[in-house]
Amino acid sequence: MRTRFLRATAVGVSSITVASTVFIASNRSEIKAPAPTIFEAPKPAPAPKITSAPLWTVPLADSYPSPVLFRPIQPKAIQAEETLPEVEPPSRTWTRELASGDTLDIVLSEAGINATDRAEIALALGAEYDLRRLRPGHSITVVATTADQPRSVELAVEDGVRIEVILSETFSTRVVSPEPDTVILARKTEIETSISNALSSSKIPVRFAVDLAQMLSGTVDFRRDLTGGEALRLLWREKSIDGEKVGQSELIFAALEVDDQLYEIAWPDAENGRATIYVDGELLRVFSQPVEGARLSSVFGRRKHPVYGNVRMHTGVDFAAARGTPVRATAPGRVSYVGWRGGYGRVVEIAHGSDTVTRYTHLSSTADGLAKGQRVEAGEMVGRVGSSGTATGPNLHYEVLVDGRPTDPLSDDRLAAAANNEVESEAARKRLRNARAQLEKQLGNPVAKKTRI
Repeated sequence: MRTRFLRATAVGVSSITVASTVFIASNRSEIKAPAPTIFEAPKPAPAPKITSAPLWTVPLADSYPSPVLFRPIQPKAIQAEETLPEVEPPSRTWTRELASGDTLDIVLSEAGINATDRAEIALALGAEYDLRRLRPGHSITVVATTADQPRSVELAVEDGVRIEVILSETFSTRVVSPEPDTVILARKTEIETSISNALSSSKIPVRFAVDLAQMLSGTVDFRRDLTGGEALRLLWREKSIDGEKVGQSELIFAALEVDDQLYEIAWPDAENGRATIYVDGELLRVFSQPVEGARLSSVFGRRKHPVYGNVRMHTGVDFAAARGTPVRATAPGRVSYVGWRGGYGRVVEIAHGSDTVTRYTHLSSTADGLAKGQRVEAGEMVGRVGSSGTATGPNLHYEVLVDGRPTDPLSDDRLAAAANNEVESEAARKRLRNARAQLEKQLGNPVAKKTRI
């Protein structure tokens, strides 16, 4: 069997060899035959004629402008924002005004704030506002998440002031005080029975009666000199926020005609300035109020003592004002005493020359660095209103002593003379002229017809 297979293989190989030989031989005979000519060689071009003219008559740069290269436009990569804006969770706002009998804790509890947060909020608010001054009409606004987690608490108090507590990892507090609008008002009235009634009937702030009495006391006797029909013209400023009046009205100028004489008072623009009083255009007195805008609560003379109940001499005048209100020197001088004097409490005394002393008592504190021998100017702060010593509440008890004896602070001329020596005459007269011009513009008629200023 194997022999047959080998034979067959040998025969096959022999056949392939013969066939290959024949094929190669035939190809060799074809290669040796000449190939037919398909393309003719081109004829040589005639030689160019050389002349004397230049080869190029146009500059190369004009004939062949430089190629314009274009930078391939690179696609701009779009960058994703580094941080996505924070999305605040939905919140709810709860607001309520305080009513009589309410406390801060009660209101915050109604808003759904837990006891721990209520205590922290009270501390934060109390750092910026005396919570004992809370009264009906103040309001609490709470902003919380829908899960009742408080985010901020706002207390709205008087004069548009808002105290806001932000609740986060740590509590933060800020006070927002809006800038009020100021308006200048003027009005004329006639006095029939009293200054207070005249002001009230003409819708002028009645508290101006105290300012006028304080300035003109000792010069005009309001009970004897006012017989009826006296003309009173006033110029004052008021502040408002969103149309609502805030703070106290402030007098700018007053003109009162009594017995054919014209009394004029020009108040200063600054709190520590001095008011000037004129009669028919002549300077009568310069006055610096010890407490700006305070209420005259008790005058000089015999009275029933508010603490002891017996009748005794009241050796000064009392100005009721809020605790901490600045107390200012009424005339220039030197500090003669700073300290404590029995029922007077904390006291500052200022000597004005050799015979006159002013005394400021019941103070809560004295001005920083104030010491005996120090010179002070009229209107300079010497302390703050308090209730030290024997006092029923915050007030300034103010005295003027002449040769050691108390005199009526509102009528003594020695203190006025000391202040008059310090006044800048031309500046004071300019202020008077400006005040007159404002009043005349508002009312439409001249204030003074006979005076030189």
